Amino acid sequence: MRVALSSFTYTWEIGVPGYLPARPFGVFDLLRRTSSLGVNVLQIADNIPLDAMGAGELADFAAEAHERGVDIEVGTRGISEYRLRSYIEIAKVLGSPLLRVVVDSEGDHPTPSDALVRLKAFEGDFRENGVTLAVENHDRYSVAQLANLIHGLGDWAGICLDTVNSFGALEGPAVVLETLAPLAVNLHIKDFVVRRSDHGMGFAIEGRPVGAGQLDIPAVLTLLERYDRVDTGVIELWTPPEALIEDTIVKETRWAAESIEYLRESAGMTN
Repeated sequence: MRVALSSFTYTWEIGVPGYLPARPFGVFDLLRRTSSLGVNVLQIADNIPLDAMGAGELADFAAEAHERGVDIEVGTRGISEYRLRSYIEIAKVLGSPLLRVVVDSEGDHPTPSDALVRLKAFEGDFRENGVTLAVENHDRYSVAQLANLIHGLGDWAGICLDTVNSFGALEGPAVVLETLAPLAVNLHIKDFVVRRSDHGMGFAIEGRPVGAGQLDIPAVLTLLERYDRVDTGVIELWTPPEALIEDTIVKETRWAAESIEYLRESAGMTN
């Protein structure tokens, strides 16, 4: 499995609403950072909306990625007809083998049965363009609902397996992996700790550099290798903020480097 970076590796530097840096990181910055770190895969998700780029800028981006030897994976949020058609075309232009999708978007929270109907209508488009649909486990759907969705769609679709998101549906990594690993076509490696709050009244889930949290990463990788469908493990970080955005970005950058080193040196992943 290959190490990949993401626009959610550098979330704070790209810009979180209400916490924008003086100079937000752009898509070309992200590509050059990825290349400089010797990583050969970059996933661009919904915090950098590729559909806001013109055709010429997308073509320039594709050309630079090719020149630098960086493979691009594309992601978005929402399953409207416009969104899916736009991003299938973007995936085609950028040579992305998959389209990672978060089903929910602002003002649109379809039921699993509605999502099945809406996504199924695009089976021909995905197959024709050689793009795999990768539905991310993202808070609301249970893993059983997600598995039923993928079984209903067929072999042109799979799961983008995130190791932490399903806490939002009250399901931890063990449950997620047991049900969704056989259906996974992409992996988001997000490490974490669950700690009791300082006041003792409850728990907090916080991000950590990959390899420095409670996630059993070797077990995750071994399980997914059994099914041989996942090519890339994408580093995503939930970096707790510092008082100043500049200090948060320094920490986030350090965590990204530490995560890459762990996956290469300790987990046996490749570039």
